Amino acid sequence: MNTFSERLRAEIEYSGLLQKEVAYRAGIKKRALDMYLGAQGSMPPADVAVRLAKVLNVTVEYLVTGNDPALPSARKFSRLETDLKSLSGELYTDIETLVHKIVEYRNGKTSE
Repeated sequence: MNTFSERLRAEIEYSGLLQKEVAYRAGIKKRALDMYLGAQGSMPPADVAVRLAKVLNVTVEYLVTGNDPALPSARKFSRLETDLKSLSGELYTDIETLVHKIVEYRNGKTSE
């Protein structure tokens, strides 16, 4: 992905949000978002780029330049975090306990 518009489009797809949802959450008109996603790939003003990055859980640096050393680690868990947030409290607690037990086992610290 070489351009702002390509990265923006990819991040919107990755987020699972509709384009109109991204526009609404970023406080911009859908037509403005269409301009940023278009073939000419207009670059938004800095304040809009910041809001888009926040909505998409990436940095402005990544959207603008394609470089962000923190992105791989942040992205690594974003889908898992989204899925966990959608679980019921009891199931979330069970999964949390399971993960802690796995970590303890892998680190040689069993509580039994």
